Amino acid sequence: MPTRSAAVLASGTANAAKLFVAALAFTSAYVGLSAYGNASSATEPAHTITLAARELPVTAPVQTSTAAAETGQISVSILAGGEAGCAKSYLVRSVLTAEGPEQSVSYGWRLARWSTATKTWRTYLVKYDGFAGGSETVEWRPQVSGNPGWYRVELQAGDAKVIKSDRFQVSC
Repeated sequence: MPTRSAAVLASGTANAAKLFVAALAFTSAYVGLSAYGNASSATEPAHTITLAARELPVTAPVQTSTAAAETGQISVSILAGGEAGCAKSYLVRSVLTAEGPEQSVSYGWRLARWSTATKTWRTYLVKYDGFAGGSETVEWRPQVSGNPGWYRVELQAGDAKVIKSDRFQVSC
């Protein structure tokens, strides 16, 4: 029996040695190929990209003066001395009246942007506020930054009907 065990042991050792040599050869080839790829890689030539922007003409300008506020109406005016570029600040005003002198009024502004993809008005900015009793001129100063398109302002006080402004175009 000792001869059979010795033969199996010698055969197993030979197989292990072959596997070790094969693994060493594979590792050497991988390292050599990686080094060759890194050494022979030259920098790619630079690609010139030209960016173009198109100007959208203002077809429905927003008033530049501060418009008077009225009940049931929303006035939108652009603030003079706004940000440079496409950042524009607006003054939005309306008049709200409480049902009684001791009643409070909760209201919400919504700046909506026209989506050409869905053909709907989508919310761009919102603001909620309120006051107690009487009548008040409420105002909001939203800012549109770098997003040209058609906009409108909506105002809802409590459960009353939503008041919508005329649409206006923001362009850069």
